Amino acid sequence: MSDTEPVVKRAGDIEYESVGAAEGMSKGVLLNADDGAPNFAIRRFVLEPGATVPKHTNDVEHEQYVLSGKYTVGIDDEEYEVAAGDSLFIPGGVIHWYRNDSDVEGTFLCAVPNGDDTIQVLDEE
Repeated sequence: MSDTEPVVKRAGDIEYESVGAAEGMSKGVLLNADDGAPNFAIRRFVLEPGATVPKHTNDVEHEQYVLSGKYTVGIDDEEYEVAAGDSLFIPGGVIHWYRNDSDVEGTFLCAVPNGDDTIQVLDEE
């Protein structure tokens, strides 16, 4: 039996905020340690048409699921066109970036371990 309590958060209760260095990207935290989730945080990201997210690394791994739209994800030296229904695993420390060249927003869920996650934005080449 778990010591934690179940949580149900309604879509209207999720607040979205712009992501610092990422022009045209916003993030809503669906669940995390503040909600009593002991291990993982689940976040929903929105990539507006024309949005770009610079090359960066994170200390923690990312598991992502594309909810809607289509966009490009760069992982290391490879580019991947992803669309609704696709899943991605980005290991901690791996360089990655995003670009939405379409005329519709792209959205995805991202699960990460709870705790500190240092993000390092890399200089554009």
